[in-house]
Amino acid sequence: MKKVKNIFIEGPISPLFVADSISKHTVKKNIGGHGIFLGQIREDEIQNKKVHAIEFTTYKEMALEKAHEIREDIITKYNLICAHIYHSLGKIEVGEICFFVFTSSKHRKEAILACNEMVERFKKEIPLWGKEILEDQTYCWKENK
Repeated sequence: MKKVKNIFIEGPISPLFVADSISKHTVKKNIGGHGIFLGQIREDEIQNKKVHAIEFTTYKEMALEKAHEIREDIITKYNLICAHIYHSLGKIEVGEICFFVFTSSKHRKEAILACNEMVERFKKEIPLWGKEILEDQTYCWKENK
């Protein structure tokens, strides 16, 4: 029976959470490299207005199942030791971290390739929506790229 891990965090992902996740892996003596991706909210300009925040929502049950499938596929494909995905839900302001992918392998190349593929697949396959809130509190829906 598979254990589906909750990958969603309410609010921004703190730098301390990222640091703690990394530090937990220093006891694993078979890891030779990590791939790490941090997604941060950018102050884009849309219709001559600055983005103030993004509010993320998801269809959680479906998203968790799909994230589990992606994670398991990539662990197997790249022979990873560990792979972690975290994404924020709720309102995340400009400058805050909203997406954290962390892969570990015996060798750096596999860790880096796996991290990149995990990010790309997550962006394409997970039912997650971002409502960009502009400085005047109007909004538009973000397109995943």
